Amino acid sequence: MAVVIYSSDYCPYCMRAKQLLTNKGVAFTEMRVDGNSALRAEMTRKAGRTSVPQIWIGETHVGGSDELHALERAGKLDALLKASE
Repeated sequence: MAVVIYSSDYCPYCMRAKQLLTNKGVAFTEMRVDGNSALRAEMTRKAGRTSVPQIWIGETHVGGSDELHALERAGKLDALLKASE
């Protein structure tokens, strides 16, 4: 499964999202945008947003930490993770 999270080192929302994924045993690729304007521009182009984190599960753009946690609370995150395997 391809989980990608664009993040920043000092972003509490990024830490929160990564912790949720880690607690669920989900491997993810972290793309740190700190000091990398090209990578941040790529994230913005793909997500249509400038804030971090921006999370993709497979081809699905989840959004940020709040949206990831909302999926978990709604009981939909595991199904999305499983579908992207």
